[in-house]
This record gives sequence, structure tokens and C-alpha cells, in this order.
Amino acid sequence: MKTPLIIEQHFHGAYGVDFNTASADDIAELAVKLRKIGIGGFFPTLVTDSVENIKRQIGIIKQASEQVPEILGVHLEGIFINPLKKGIHNPEHFMPLTVENYRKIEDDFIKIVTLAPELDEGLVDYLKSKGVKVQAGHCVGWGSVDAATHTFNAMSPVSHRGISTALSALVDDSVYAEIIADGVHVSDDALKLFFKSKPKDKVILISDSLPITYSELKETVFADSKIYYDGDKATSKDGTIAGSTKLLPEIIKILGKKGMFEPQYIENVYKYHNIEPKGEIEWNEEFEIADINL
Repeated sequence: MKTPLIIEQHFHGAYGVDFNTASADDIAELAVKLRKIGIGGFFPTLVTDSVENIKRQIGIIKQASEQVPEILGVHLEGIFINPLKKGIHNPEHFMPLTVENYRKIEDDFIKIVTLAPELDEGLVDYLKSKGVKVQAGHCVGWGSVDAATHTFNAMSPVSHRGISTALSALVDDSVYAEIIADGVHVSDDALKLFFKSKPKDKVILISDSLPITYSELKETVFADSKIYYDGDKATSKDGTIAGSTKLLPEIIKILGKKGMFEPQYIENVYKYHNIEPKGEIEWNEEFEIADINL
């Protein structure tokens, strides 16, 4: 089986590199490591932080992109989300969803924004006018969005009454939907429901991986919280899952062994961002990478 190189569009870091604190050299070195495991592009994802630090890190990510072509833009996850579904995010930094507030951190290198559409005060239309992908996440509502962020996680669950973010994400065939299929964030039955509900060309696999992923770290600070890794999952002290500890090549192997993987899932993210497929991965029967052609 052959596919294009993998693109990570929701990815906070790995190998000890945290996009909210990393230097340009750190990010460039990370890109080299990712290339060796078949990841040919990624959107560094910034978790909720102060306006000052987000602006600084966007500049650093842009600087790193001048060194390596794999950096495709920033995914801003946070600041404009609902406190009711904050997850690991620090609500002290949350702001109303206004154009004025967005302009405090606005940059043409922001390509994806995860937000709570039910709290929108004009920001969604503004982002769309700028060509930014708008995704519903850490929310309880739905709206005119391009995709759902990590479906099922940090959103109102499937319900048979009223508006539910997860339900809308499943039944709205016009939008893409991210899914973290790492065996921790979503149960097998929920995965089956997801893959039965979403058209195959609207599925986006993500890792949502943390900086602790593939590192020697057993604990770290992420989103202003102490995070602990037990060898399987990374959580805060109160047990809140902070993100994944696997990257997409490993997640694809997990899905493949469950009979849930389709090569199209790798292709979809290219279509979503209108990016020409590049490079090629050859997979063996065990859904392991046998060869990479860059």
C-alpha cells in the first residue's frame, strides 16, 4: 500500500519540543526527525496562552519555516473556546470571539483556528474572509465551520435532543472532522460510529500529540498545568487527558490492525488545505512504514 507523506494538522510537539516555548532551531530539528518517520508536513498547534507569548511563538514558527518547508502554518487552538469544555486549557487567557481580540494576535501564518462557534461575535465570518480554516472545538454548539476539532473530545456529546457538537460533526457531510484514534481518546465503538457516519473523504486523522511524546520525560508543564505520563496516557493531576502520546504513523498502525484504516484518510488533509501531495510512503501488511520517498 502506498500513500502520500503524512501531514499532522493538530500537533503540539514531540521529542521534548513544545511549540508554545520552542526556538526556531528546536522546531527545525524536530522537522528532520518527523521526516524520517514519514511526516512530510505539519501545522504547529499553539495551546491557549497569553497574547504576548502566542505572538512571539508565531514569529518563531515563521522563522523556522524559512529553514524547513514542512511547516505549513499555525493551528491556533485556544483563547477563543468555551470554558465549559476547556479541557487542559487555562481559562485565564480566554477572550471573547471578536475581530478586535483576534487582531491582537493576527498573522497571515495562522491557517487554522479552533473556536467555540456558539460564542461567536463576528470572528467566524472574519476568519473565513481571510481564508483561515474555522474548526469547532472545546465547545457545546455548532455553526458555519470547516471542520470539527478532535471529534468527541472537549465537545458536547452525541444527544438525541437539541444541538450537540459531536452529533453535528457526524451528520454534517459538508464538513471535515478530526479524530484522535490513539486507543486512549476515543473508544473502539465510538470510532466505529465515527467511520460509519463520516464520508471517507471528510475524515482527518490527527495525533494531538504532546511535547512529552517520544521523549524521556515522565512529567512536564503544558498549558500552565503539570502533566504526568504513565506510559500510556498523559494527564493532569486531576486526571484530565492533556493530549496524545503517539504520532500519526503509530496511530495509523493501531487503526490498521483494527481494520479501520483507509489510505484516503492520509490524502484528505491535502484536499482540505488544497496542498499538492508530496513524497510517498510504502506500508507493509502490518501497517508499518517499509519505505519513504521524499
